[in-house]
Amino acid sequence: MAGLALTTLPRSILFVCGMNVVRSPMAEILARRMLPPKTFIASAGVRVGERDPFVDAVLAEEGLSLNDRQPRTMEDLEDDYFDLIVTLAPEAHHAALELTRSMAVEVEYWPTADPTTVSGTRDQIMAAYRDMRERLKARIATRFAPEMTPKGV
Repeated sequence: MAGLALTTLPRSILFVCGMNVVRSPMAEILARRMLPPKTFIASAGVRVGERDPFVDAVLAEEGLSLNDRQPRTMEDLEDDYFDLIVTLAPEAHHAALELTRSMAVEVEYWPTADPTTVSGTRDQIMAAYRDMRERLKARIATRFAPEMTPKGV
């Protein structure tokens, strides 16, 4: 990635939301596409949930897929040390602060709307998921590579 200041990137990033079914897995997949391969990226939830087909649909529009990945909790992680934990929901933020209170880990809160609360037609629901995807792409680009634009991502 030309022009990317690799020295400013964390070596490992964990995205956390409530159930690891919408916001955090989408952030994980988008960050994997946008950041260098040497950056370890994972996601988890405070509680476990079930896969959301709308996530699969909006990722497919970008040529991305969760493949056979299933939701997991923070307890399911093999390693709980990350350079940066990004929380995407209030519940996740509180859990991350509790987990890291005796660790030197940076925790950032990125308030992210939950598209599962949107009702209406399939098109209206898809629009909410697309909006979340685009906001996550922009936030990842802004936070980790200010000179990078999320074109084609």
